[in-house]
Amino acid sequence: MNAEQPHQPVDKVVHQGLRLDHDESRGRFSLWHGSTFVGFLGYYREGDVVTIQHTIINEEFGRRGYARALVTLVLDRFNNEGLKIIPECSYVQDYLRRYPEYNSMVVNPS
Repeated sequence: MNAEQPHQPVDKVVHQGLRLDHDESRGRFSLWHGSTFVGFLGYYREGDVVTIQHTIINEEFGRRGYARALVTLVLDRFNNEGLKIIPECSYVQDYLRRYPEYNSMVVNPS
């Protein structure tokens, strides 16, 4: 039962009961654990390119995998929509080094 499942982000999202809310007018995705606000990812979209500006997790949820879950959920969504990304956020830059399967989404600087 250990068949490789490259599209299952099981190791990247360790929490159950997470919800991602999208507020397009504010350029942000908010992460909720049940009814509790955990943090958000801010972005700016121009056409099919999304600049990821920052990832903010409330301090009490820090270092528990929530930022990784948030970035995974957002990148999977962008990837499903065929979008490219510019990772300005230092956390997302580190994430992409750790999970290179998303590197094909990154817009190469010209």
